[in-house]
Amino acid sequence: MALTIGVDVGGTKVAAGVVDDRGAILERVRRPTPSTNPQETAEVIAEVVDLLRGKFEDVTAVGLGAAGFVDETRSTVLFAPNLAWREEPLKKKVEEMVGLPVVVENDANATAWGEARFGAGRGHDFVVLIALGTGIGGGIIINGELYRGRFGIGAEMGHFRVVPDGRRCGCGNRGCWEQYASGNALVHEARDLARVAPAMAGRLLELGDGKPEGISGPEITQAAREGDQAALECFRTVAQWAGQGLADLSAILDPGLFIIGGGLSDAGDLLLDPIKKAFGDALTGRGHRPVPEIRIAELGSAAGIVGAADLARL
Repeated sequence: MALTIGVDVGGTKVAAGVVDDRGAILERVRRPTPSTNPQETAEVIAEVVDLLRGKFEDVTAVGLGAAGFVDETRSTVLFAPNLAWREEPLKKKVEEMVGLPVVVENDANATAWGEARFGAGRGHDFVVLIALGTGIGGGIIINGELYRGRFGIGAEMGHFRVVPDGRRCGCGNRGCWEQYASGNALVHEARDLARVAPAMAGRLLELGDGKPEGISGPEITQAAREGDQAALECFRTVAQWAGQGLADLSAILDPGLFIIGGGLSDAGDLLLDPIKKAFGDALTGRGHRPVPEIRIAELGSAAGIVGAADLARL
């Protein structure tokens, strides 16, 4: 049984696991990400790898799913909107610390690969994963192969611009899709509603300790599940943006399956149903073409770990 370690490095946490060749996680560990210090981030990665290797001596390689633009050699993080990585030689640093071969991949690419191999995308060769979290990540599988682009930084779908001169984005531009269709966008909608129409947003404010700034994703989801109309309206707004974006991607990529992952996907049908409606309303050639499926991801937070570990075998 071939064992590798997958590490999912995000803006707030470093999650790692030992994974077998069937996609099963045998052991996990998690640490906070020192996101403002690249050297400390590398040290935390090495710490979790060493901890897991202490329990499984036959680990052969490490896959890192990094929240940023990764170069074509799968070694350097060129840029990360939500971490301090700039031209960061992550592969070299971590290899020197742990003494194992290391592969670096974009975290959403790793998630897409994990879902395509072992999750919601099993049996599909043309898959697009959209990770709706703090921002929007993406991964593309074409003919069963991970598409990375000429320079390794393809599938950054969260940063195609849908509103010229719109909301400012962490990437430096304005109006990016992730500012309107992500978990942060959902929170933005709810807090804005609570400020301008507090009577309508009474339940959201109650769950947020009486102030708009106290409203976060779990509170919005809870209120929506209770049938609160303000929370449901926030979901519909974000889902409208998400569904329209998927329709545009379908016109370009023509996948057989869209997988919706990321933290926002935990809302399940509260999100999926309005996304499907918005997608159907916006799909080019609707009524005269095959329609791709849209599914919620199956592996949850494990997908990035599993995908990174599996990519380390290739």
